[in-house]
Amino acid sequence: MAKEMIVPNPDHKPSGFAPATKVGNMVFVSGQTGTGENGLVGGAVREQTQQTFKNLETVLMAAGAAMTDVVKITCFLVRENDYKGYAEERLKAFPADSQPASSTVIVKALAKPEFLVEIEAIAVIG
Repeated sequence: MAKEMIVPNPDHKPSGFAPATKVGNMVFVSGQTGTGENGLVGGAVREQTQQTFKNLETVLMAAGAAMTDVVKITCFLVRENDYKGYAEERLKAFPADSQPASSTVIVKALAKPEFLVEIEAIAVIG
């Protein structure tokens, strides 16, 4: 089965990986962070999580999917104490009747020291 690289903004194509890969009706979204158009959105986990879910939704839309199509997310948090704030934002990001399976992993660090949260996802369209 053919796979398709999903790049929401061709002017900002990352090097060495795809923001998402679509295979059939499945979309595998690479880890998203709290980076917006003007850089990292803030130093609090809630702000970063909100932006991260916005970025996730943007990638999904580029693949023809929606947040309601997400079946699994994996979250990487740097600080264990940030879990509550992240979890509350996760509940806001997905409709009550469409909560995906979810794993959260506490890690020592992410790709940049200022990143507090990174979320990857799997979606099934239709």
